[in-house]
Amino acid sequence: MSSVLERFPGAQRALFRRYHIGGCSSCGFQPTETLAQVCARNGNLDVAEVLAHIESSHEQDEKVLISPAGLAELRKTDASIKLVDVRSREEFEAVNIAGSMLLSQNVMRDLMGSGSNDLPIVVIDHQGKNGLDAAAYFMGHGLKNVRCLRGGIDAWAQEVEPAMRRYKLG
Repeated sequence: MSSVLERFPGAQRALFRRYHIGGCSSCGFQPTETLAQVCARNGNLDVAEVLAHIESSHEQDEKVLISPAGLAELRKTDASIKLVDVRSREEFEAVNIAGSMLLSQNVMRDLMGSGSNDLPIVVIDHQGKNGLDAAAYFMGHGLKNVRCLRGGIDAWAQEVEPAMRRYKLG
């Protein structure tokens, strides 16, 4: 599964959404398991069908991602974009993109209650691995113009704002 997750970062979300696999301890899987083993253990699911679902979900994820350069350009032409940072408070306070907001209950309430499902939102995380989950949550609640920063704030620091401090999570 580790190679599947490496190639398709949203695979766990895709597996859980359709097959209820990998979302909790009772239906979880080990990184050392193969996709075939996980399918066999979960009702002998057809491996090819499951892989096709993962690939299709990955293609949908790709449509949600925006490159750091793309976001930088978009910010020049659209001042209404809301940058929603889903990292921890400590990470956000240490380094953030100017104008971004740390996700909180109040921010979520404002976004969901804005009266506009077309409000442009870009979700920011550390390295682009968790942001898609937050974007999926917003889209699942009716917001239509949600994107996720490809590579997270780390990619932003490398590609757009090289003076920005970078960090690693241990």
